[in-house]
Amino acid sequence: METRQQPLESINPSSLKATLALEGTNTTNLPKLPPASEPEWQRISRQVFEFFGQLPQYLSSFFKDYSQALITLSLIFAALVTAKVALAVLDAINDIPLLSPFFELVGISYATWFTFRYLIKASNRQELAQQIQLLKNEFVGE
Repeated sequence: METRQQPLESINPSSLKATLALEGTNTTNLPKLPPASEPEWQRISRQVFEFFGQLPQYLSSFFKDYSQALITLSLIFAALVTAKVALAVLDAINDIPLLSPFFELVGISYATWFTFRYLIKASNRQELAQQIQLLKNEFVGE
């Protein structure tokens, strides 16, 4: 059983007539389809492209409106990271043998010197208060 495939006929668009239904039928009473609307995926993709097109404007207005809050949050974050790194470094130094007792000895020695130098006599306490006031004025201002 041999089947023959017939060659496809090409349709010439100029030979087509604007026929909407079979010839000889009355098309005035036939229901009409609503006009083709935009498919859902095209509508969503158009909205996504519009959003990404407006994204630089959205971001610049966001940063302009909330610049002080963003700076504050970034400073808090930087302070937390710095504290975490400092604690990690101190913990690493504390694990080195004989270094921890040496630092304790240095701390005790400095605290003893500071006490004898500034805290025992009243005149030395006034000198310390003046130095603290000078430092405060230098940083904060009058």
